Amino acid sequence: MSKELTSRAEDYSQWYNDLVIKGGLADYSAVRGCMVIKPYGFALWENMRDQLDKMFKETGHVNAYFPLFIPKSFLSKEAAHVEGFAKECAVVTHYRLMNDPNGKGIVVDPDAKLEEELIVRPTSETIIWHSYKDWIQSYRDLPLLINQWANVVRWEMRTRLFLRTAEFLWQEGHTAHATKEEAIEETKKMLDVYAEFVETYMAVPVIKGVKTASERFAGAEDTYCIEAMMQDGKALQAGTSHFLGQNFAKAFDVQFLTKENKQEYVWATSWGVSTRLIGALIMAHSDDQGLILPPKIAPQQVVIVPIYKGEESKAPIDAKANEIMASLKVKGIRVKYDNNDNSRPGWKFAQHELQGVPVRIAMGLRDLENKVVEVARRDTKEKNSMSLDGLADNISNLLEEIQQNIYNKALAFRTEHITTADNWDDFVKLLDGKGGFISAHWDGTAETEEKIKEQTKATIRCIPLNNKQEAGVCILTGKPSTQRVLFARAY
Repeated sequence: MSKELTSRAEDYSQWYNDLVIKGGLADYSAVRGCMVIKPYGFALWENMRDQLDKMFKETGHVNAYFPLFIPKSFLSKEAAHVEGFAKECAVVTHYRLMNDPNGKGIVVDPDAKLEEELIVRPTSETIIWHSYKDWIQSYRDLPLLINQWANVVRWEMRTRLFLRTAEFLWQEGHTAHATKEEAIEETKKMLDVYAEFVETYMAVPVIKGVKTASERFAGAEDTYCIEAMMQDGKALQAGTSHFLGQNFAKAFDVQFLTKENKQEYVWATSWGVSTRLIGALIMAHSDDQGLILPPKIAPQQVVIVPIYKGEESKAPIDAKANEIMASLKVKGIRVKYDNNDNSRPGWKFAQHELQGVPVRIAMGLRDLENKVVEVARRDTKEKNSMSLDGLADNISNLLEEIQQNIYNKALAFRTEHITTADNWDDFVKLLDGKGGFISAHWDGTAETEEKIKEQTKATIRCIPLNNKQEAGVCILTGKPSTQRVLFARAY
């Protein structure tokens, strides 16, 4: 199986595409720029989604659903918002098809033009805040903490499976608050939820920070983010949380009656992560043999592969495998018994390695006689005999060890790829050589930020939270700077 994968050293981009396709995560679709998420990939997304949903609900949020279509007039109510998304919008102009009078198939009925065009949802702030105007009347209605799981469309010309597609799955939280302080607290709280999820469950270390003004979400006053490091030294934005101020409340006239009996505009946040996280997971951990999935979100944590010849040896192995499965399931471990007679054990081993199953158990008659099984771990490729006595406890402990080891490896790589640059020459050499995050001074202007991007394709990924104040000079202009920011080339 692994021989079918391009190596990372040979072509990292092709390696990624090979792994997504041959690992059974996704496929290209008949619609340009869109993807088909296959069952194995969707099982991975479901595990991620379910854990995030649990964490959202633990922080007081509830789920709702809003329309896929947004009236064009809604999008134009917040100027910065429409400017930020105008070039990515798909537009519905007609509501009916008809047979071509010339016999050339189906055509759009010219008499079925919509009175107002509808925008296919690129994000839901406008349609949600239109509803919030009716839902919020007084301080008693606040805070309003709502999340939705949905699909969105942002028309992309250059697409890449999971990382950038015209349609993708995500969640978007939209909250309303009585005070600025409460809204900012919510924005930071959800950033912390994202960071905890990505580090604890995806085993990917992240840096929390705030975006520069030019990188903010369209219509936000501040955008907070988590940034992750991929194995090729490029950064990937893994999640964002936006403090929207009162911009959308004013655009949609969402006011509430305070305890002091005064009318005030509410304060807002929005925050989201998407199926792009699957791309981050692949690129942060996997190797030339296939996926490496953290046990906490792997579709299958353990696979059992029987090794036998003939029906006589199959029966006792099946019986023991079912017994092992039952003991693992009691501990909440996701386990599969791969007793498919159409494939040889060697093929199965390669397939499960390709798909990143954290632990593989192989067992034959001789193993059972010796009361042991062979246990292989995907992260290190180590194989060991493990006693059947206490097997479930030992496998449970092994899964925890694998989860931590995957995180530690990613953290060591990230730490090694955070470098300081104090001048332009060093900055460019690091970008072209080692890559990774480069900590450097910037004069704080959008003009300099854009020039650095034009000359190097590197962007300011974030200004780290609790950033140390430090006098210095900008790497490009030599103008005074009070702090370092993190630059990187990114996905």
